[in-house]
Amino acid sequence: MKQIKVGGLMTDNVLSAVPATSFREVAKMLAEHDISGVPVVDDDDHVVGVVSESDLLARHEPTVRDLMTTPAVTVHAEETVADAARLMVRRGVERLPVVDEEERLVGIVTRRDLLCVYLRPDAEIRRRIREDVLSDVMELAADAVDVHVLDGVVTLGGRLRRRSQALTLVGLAERVDGVVAVVDRLSFHEDDTPFTYPTRTRHDTSW
Repeated sequence: MKQIKVGGLMTDNVLSAVPATSFREVAKMLAEHDISGVPVVDDDDHVVGVVSESDLLARHEPTVRDLMTTPAVTVHAEETVADAARLMVRRGVERLPVVDEEERLVGIVTRRDLLCVYLRPDAEIRRRIREDVLSDVMELAADAVDVHVLDGVVTLGGRLRRRSQALTLVGLAERVDGVVAVVDRLSFHEDDTPFTYPTRTRHDTSW
């Protein structure tokens, strides 16, 4: 099941600073380019920190070396948008420098970039669930269950043969790019899960 990767959304022409960059220089960079922060890199383009407007406002040190937030929270280009979004929320950051396999800076992704994924049309989300999840992954008929999507909220209804199929379907639907939440109204003929399995509840996409 295909998911949008960070590399497909990131800005690859990214501005950066070095530890020796002065307070004045970085403040000018943020103002001229209307951005709220930049990654800080060493001589090998490895990300060593991030400096933001809040760092500048909180302190007035002469160089970025004393201003930047370290260690930097980074993400790899091959990670999914959902994983990047969860990382942003968990670490409380507005942007993530994107690095390659050798941890060198290749781009940057912001919360605004990630939110664009959640503007995917409802019809496209429904098609992805029917074709990618039901047909390709679960090898069921595309119309095996009712799939309704409104403003990114997916409602799944109908009856499947096994409870494990219903649980799998809900979990996979949550991972489809653009899905905000999943409402589970599925039933099943056979409960093939262990008796200790937790009660199935409605699932919400974690941000």
